[in-house]
Amino acid sequence: MTNMCPTKTPMPEQAPNVRNKNFDEVASGYTVEMALNEAARCLNCKNHPCITGCPVSVPIPNFIEQVVKGEFEEAYKVITTASSLPAVCGRVCPQEAQCESKCVRGIKGESVSIGRLERFVADYHLQHADEAVEKPESNGHKVAVIGSGPAGLTCAGTLAKMGYSVTVFEAFHTAGGVLMYGIPEFRLPKAIVQKEISTLKKLGVDIETNMVIGKVLSVDELFEDGFEAVFVGTGAGLPNFMGIEGEGLIGVYSANEFLTRINLMKAYKEEYDTPIIRPKNVAVVGGGNVAMDAARSALRLGAENVYIVYRRSEDEMPARNEEIHHAKEEGVIFKLLSNPIRVIGNDDGKVVGLECVEMVLGEPDAGGRRRPVAKEGSNFVLNTDAVIIAIGNSPNPLIRSTTEGIEANAKGCIIVDENTMKTTKEGVYAGGDTVTGAATVIKAMGAGRNAAKSIDEYIKSK
Repeated sequence: MTNMCPTKTPMPEQAPNVRNKNFDEVASGYTVEMALNEAARCLNCKNHPCITGCPVSVPIPNFIEQVVKGEFEEAYKVITTASSLPAVCGRVCPQEAQCESKCVRGIKGESVSIGRLERFVADYHLQHADEAVEKPESNGHKVAVIGSGPAGLTCAGTLAKMGYSVTVFEAFHTAGGVLMYGIPEFRLPKAIVQKEISTLKKLGVDIETNMVIGKVLSVDELFEDGFEAVFVGTGAGLPNFMGIEGEGLIGVYSANEFLTRINLMKAYKEEYDTPIIRPKNVAVVGGGNVAMDAARSALRLGAENVYIVYRRSEDEMPARNEEIHHAKEEGVIFKLLSNPIRVIGNDDGKVVGLECVEMVLGEPDAGGRRRPVAKEGSNFVLNTDAVIIAIGNSPNPLIRSTTEGIEANAKGCIIVDENTMKTTKEGVYAGGDTVTGAATVIKAMGAGRNAAKSIDEYIKSK
């Protein structure tokens, strides 16, 4: 029987004043009873509009139908026909702006909680499934994947299921890309990421870490080693800065560095000797998910006051509503319509403040967002001992600068055919943030999946 409750089944969470002092996952996930209750809200619409909102086209009504029946392993099989990382997507995918935004139940109430159900199914599988994974029969062809973030892992997993011998080359000492270094433990436990990666390894994917392609090996040398195609999924790990006075002071971090030290280098654990400032007053500049992650992480490191400094209003913030809500609950202070103009330092070269100016929203810019304009004489200073810059990232130029024939646009993003993900170099494909600039995990996965299909067609046509 359909559950006609107009609201989603609530997700159990740690209390805000408890979770802001630890790095344990905020949400504990649905129980079986909760999952069955929420799945029963799905109307199994004739036209399945939710699928059109999913970048990897997960057969959403089909997997939810299996949940309703209590067939959780069957639900997992349905999801993994389209997604290689369901436990990850169930946690960090912006479903509210994608599949859930198309849900018919959202017209007169709240949409079905597709993301929470995906997480439940994936977690159930990881906890209960037989460890055996059937490795596909080899088709005799080799493909190289550069980067083990969501785009690279998805491309690798999709190709492995087709029988390709896939080697993933990762620059860091741990596979996972932004899933490991960028997203905090309290949003995405690293054990979950590694379990998903272990599944790919059982499919036959080989992952080589500490391999900086462009330094250790070139793309051309990969072809010489017998790889018939190369996928570039190196992300956008080069942080952007504002270019204001004082950005070189001690205590100024890019969000990338701050989060990498915490997430990948475990700075929040006492047994790890990871160099990091444990500030008391922190200003995080930016309004996206990365800014929220940095601010919430700073709280958990013991900061007393954490400010989000953003030059537009909350309506324009690109962060997920859930992340903004959680940040506010945990005590992050929002300084909206404020723009930094100078980082202030002391005689020792350490940060002691951030000078800002108040803003007002003017006429819309080329993207349709109202342009912030400084209010004359409105300068003010935040007393801070750390400033974290989270205003976006650009693709690292290493691959394109060491490979002849790969073209990029003015922003440094690799140019591809949007339908095939093919670059301007024969046999080389690319996808994810290295093509789009910083975007979502699920969009990167969609690009990896599309590229895998194109690579398969390319190799078969040779």
